[in-house]
Amino acid sequence: MAEYKGIHGTKIQNYTTDPDNPITGQVWYNETDQVMKFQYPTTINAWSTGGSMNTSRANLAGAGSSNTASLAFGGTTPPTAVTESYNGSTWTEVNDLNTARGYLGGAGTQTSALGISGNISPPLLTNNESWNGTSWTEVGDVNTARYWPGAAGADNTAALFFGGSTGPGGVGNTESWNGTSGTEVSDWNTGREALSGAGVQPSALAITGGNPGPTAVVESWNETSWTEVTDVNSARSFSGGDGADNTSAIIFGGSPYASITEIWNGTSWTEEADMSVGRQQLAGAGTVNSALAFGGEAPPNTAATEEWQSPVPTTVTLG
Repeated sequence: MAEYKGIHGTKIQNYTTDPDNPITGQVWYNETDQVMKFQYPTTINAWSTGGSMNTSRANLAGAGSSNTASLAFGGTTPPTAVTESYNGSTWTEVNDLNTARGYLGGAGTQTSALGISGNISPPLLTNNESWNGTSWTEVGDVNTARYWPGAAGADNTAALFFGGSTGPGGVGNTESWNGTSGTEVSDWNTGREALSGAGVQPSALAITGGNPGPTAVVESWNETSWTEVTDVNSARSFSGGDGADNTSAIIFGGSPYASITEIWNGTSWTEEADMSVGRQQLAGAGTVNSALAFGGEAPPNTAATEEWQSPVPTTVTLG
């Protein structure tokens, strides 16, 4: 008969407390509790209800590294400068943008973000604003004024913004941001507006958007040029989304009032659990494993927030 060590490569060990980082499938004995325990591989992706924003709005932007550390700013209707910070349970109002605007792009983290272009109905804006965790500062302008661009970036010193609209229809313009100014780089293949962006400056993903109607087009950025990759399963525009790079992303919601969620693994898209509130013109932040969806038009404009959690192993007690 095979032994536990032969199957799993480890012995059943005794601990006075549970191990800090147990391996999935590991079994151990907790001497304090006097029970056997097991690290169980959870297999369910799911959305759960988070704390509502203080200000209901659509056409806003977001930034953040997870569903416990995110930032929401700008939006309509009417154009607003309101900025809120999320800690995993509640939103707190912090210092406003200098210029109220909607249809803007957002990139970065909760403490180092960038608010990109947008409009104040009807003028298009060229000015960017940089967030340092406390306040917004106006920085260098974009080269092409636009509204509802896609954006990706690690922080307020390194970002990429792409597409958007200068009028009817979408554009293909892409700009690389160095913390001070934007430099035009290679355009993408299909100009479009109202899209989602994921990743960082050297490894980004541009997802769906309008041209002028909803599309399923996805393009991958490798720091030099864009390449069309596998389409999403459900064409849409005005969606939310984010991700770590061009091999790992999540998209959710979109026009018309969708609740569909899809996950990108670098090769293909897989439909996952739907959001509770179908909506468009929303914002998103986080990663494939820990994402946040907030705001949008449901209709009407909503303050609803939903937290996404991918499968994480959980500890269970045996017997």
